[in-house]
Amino acid sequence: MTSGARVLLVTGKGGVGKTTVAAATALRCAELGLRTLVVSTDAAHSLGDAFAIELADDVTEITPTLGARQLDARVVLERMWGDAREYLAGLLGGTGLDRVRAEELSVLPGLEEVVALGELADHVDDPDLDVVVVDCAPSAETIRLLAAPEVLAWWLRRLRPQGTELLSVAGPLAEQFLGVRLPDAELLAKGEVVLERLDRVRAVLQDPDRTSARLVVVPERLVVAEARRTHTYLSLFGHHVDAVVANRILPDDLDAPGLAAWRRVQARELGEIEEGFAPVPILRLGLADDEPIGVEALARLGEELYDDDPTGRLHDGQTLSVVEVDGNRVLRLALPGVDGGGELDLGRRGDDLYLGVGPYRRVVTLPDTLRTRPVVGAGFDDGVLSVRFGPREEGDVG
Repeated sequence: MTSGARVLLVTGKGGVGKTTVAAATALRCAELGLRTLVVSTDAAHSLGDAFAIELADDVTEITPTLGARQLDARVVLERMWGDAREYLAGLLGGTGLDRVRAEELSVLPGLEEVVALGELADHVDDPDLDVVVVDCAPSAETIRLLAAPEVLAWWLRRLRPQGTELLSVAGPLAEQFLGVRLPDAELLAKGEVVLERLDRVRAVLQDPDRTSARLVVVPERLVVAEARRTHTYLSLFGHHVDAVVANRILPDDLDAPGLAAWRRVQARELGEIEEGFAPVPILRLGLADDEPIGVEALARLGEELYDDDPTGRLHDGQTLSVVEVDGNRVLRLALPGVDGGGELDLGRRGDDLYLGVGPYRRVVTLPDTLRTRPVVGAGFDDGVLSVRFGPREEGDVG
């Protein structure tokens, strides 16, 4: 085990079995004697349904080595941010808004994601835990969750006054001449605590030795497309994806009228999964006879999913990155095990980039920063493929 709790982030499109996989993963860890916590940041509150037990914002014991928590961001928000909400509501009330609307608007966009991360910071630093499994919200919300520390920290560091001395001078003047009450020193001090927690959890979540993300998909075209997009953005934000779980695969011995077309669709999409996420390993789960509910059913699922310790790093490849070089954007992608001796193939279809080096193939869904830029060149050096994108063409927006 690494220093501090191992963190496994489980995410995917809503309805693909993400929560079930997270619960089964946590149970598998606990069965190996690891002190495990599974915590859900998904507002759907389905983690308790998976265990067939009612969960609350506090940790509930599932087994002697497994606890579960359904994080209620509203409860934590009031506990952690009550003073800040009061301040913001008062500030907005001064603009003429009535109290009810001012209070509603005082919950800043993304604040619940920040609260969830703050709570995770405490769990991953808990010396009594070996593993923290996070049942994340669906893909888009997960991207916002994991991007929140950098975005919020950037804003807080630029908006905060430089020290209480400035605040003591500016505060009375702002209230007298502008009718605006600046935050007091105590509130700013709480903001510093939030920044420290965000920095701490960001360091943990971006450390591939401690944290891995696992994407859950089903072999359907729209699901696979969203998962590839999620993989791109997780990589851009420095998060390591070490496995993809392909769920609800038709078993070979299942024979019934009408399954032939479904098998063809699944075979095609499984091929897309293998190609689109290579060289990340694909873990396969068959279509269950019944929905896996409760500890026993989830334990069987965990055994099917993992041959060995689920906390191991299932893939060591580096993440994708985008940098700016001489006015061009360069997408860099590590291709472990590729020597670069083969011919380089490069193609593009819409928002997807198709890459090939010798026998290896990879499909990358482009992030927004590259979608409107033309490809102007590519090269392979020391195990890293670099694709150069030129400036946006005339008339492009974004």
